[in-house]
Amino acid sequence: MKKQIPPKHARTLAIAPSTRGFGFAVLEEHNTLVDWGVKSVTGDKNSRSIAKMEELIAHYEPAVLVLQDTSTKHSRRAPRIRALSRQILAMAVRCKVSAALFSAEQVRQAFFADGKGTKHALAEILANRFPDELGSRLPPKRRPWMSEDYRMDIFDAVALALVFRLKNVKETARVEAFLEN
Repeated sequence: MKKQIPPKHARTLAIAPSTRGFGFAVLEEHNTLVDWGVKSVTGDKNSRSIAKMEELIAHYEPAVLVLQDTSTKHSRRAPRIRALSRQILAMAVRCKVSAALFSAEQVRQAFFADGKGTKHALAEILANRFPDELGSRLPPKRRPWMSEDYRMDIFDAVALALVFRLKNVKETARVEAFLEN
């Protein structure tokens, strides 16, 4: 059963691709967290991720799609994720949705005064900001021998959406440059 979605009012969809699929977050006016989650994919991960993202776009009708800028010099994202990011931006153009890109560094600078916080520290900030929605989803702090918890993708997506809301910018020129590479 699908959720009933109110008409589009500056709705933001943020997507955080990962090795397992992607995390997503939907924010509306006044930074209200409407929906969030993780979509897992198997097989051809990029094409199946794109299909699931198109379903999210059709369902939520966002005004803007936000993702991490994987084209930056300091990006440590895998080649598959970089290719997926280009495919996501091309999909946004096809779906007539504006897109904005933020580097991991821009996200950290938005949440930490010195720009040097950990992903877990950022997740704690977001869990405190949205205690009812995300408080129970905060994974335990990762140890060096542990892989990253799949729920961190949700926090990555929420952080991207909030950075967009805080900066309130549309980096369409940056998106076009990214698509050309």
